[in-house]
Amino acid sequence: MTIPNPPQQSASSQAITALVLSILGLPCCLLGPIGWYLGNQELKAVREGRSPAAGEGLAQAAVIIGIIATVLAALQLIWVFFFGGLAILAGLSGAAGT
Repeated sequence: MTIPNPPQQSASSQAITALVLSILGLPCCLLGPIGWYLGNQELKAVREGRSPAAGEGLAQAAVIIGIIATVLAALQLIWVFFFGGLAILAGLSGAAGT
């Protein structure tokens, strides 16, 4: 007599959403922190047993990518405001208008 394998749980929709937002946060700066936050919330839910454990890997990936996207967004803002990015952009727009 063989014992059937139990059905595998799928990842929660919040884990998938967190991962998608974190990935989209790489080119679109504002979505990275949102994906990071949602990934943390999903990891907490998995640890407390409120979400399926299958989403833990996706949530961890979302947190890591969200952190990277947030750091890149911060570096972009630093460049624009403190290292002359605005002057370069203004010079480019001024040259295009002439």
